[in-house]
Amino acid sequence: MKTLVFPGTFDPITNGHIDIIMRSLRLCDHLYVAIAKSSRKQPIFPIEERIELACLATKKLTNITIEAFDGLVVSYVEQKEAHAVIRGLRASSDFEYELQMAMINRKIHPDIETLFLIPNEEYSYLTSSSIKELATFGADVKRFVPSDVADRLLERYKKTPS
Repeated sequence: MKTLVFPGTFDPITNGHIDIIMRSLRLCDHLYVAIAKSSRKQPIFPIEERIELACLATKKLTNITIEAFDGLVVSYVEQKEAHAVIRGLRASSDFEYELQMAMINRKIHPDIETLFLIPNEEYSYLTSSSIKELATFGADVKRFVPSDVADRLLERYKKTPS
């Protein structure tokens, strides 16, 4: 059985993340969506809410587990007896950072591979940060994130869509 791990902060989960999840499920028997508890990014949603939103966004999918993790990604991957880490690459700017992290992870745990997936071009520009910024101004973000996430973002920023 092939198991993969897709780690991230998912603050919030976007349609781009969902696209990478769907592509990953074609490559494995089971996928862990590992949501980082602590982050340098200072998430707006607490970990429990990020898990809840990811579960709502993926409720129709099978062979997927969504849970929190803390610490090194390679330690989590090893604990789950997974075969590889999935990372999404939107643009060349992502590549440099992701390559560096993949090489560090390989030094720490040589048996764990990193697979880079490119999202559908309609999601290639999406970032959680840009979606949060749009929501702060009350913009309608429903085309970028699942509707439950859009509602929660607008509620968080107490704005009505413009």
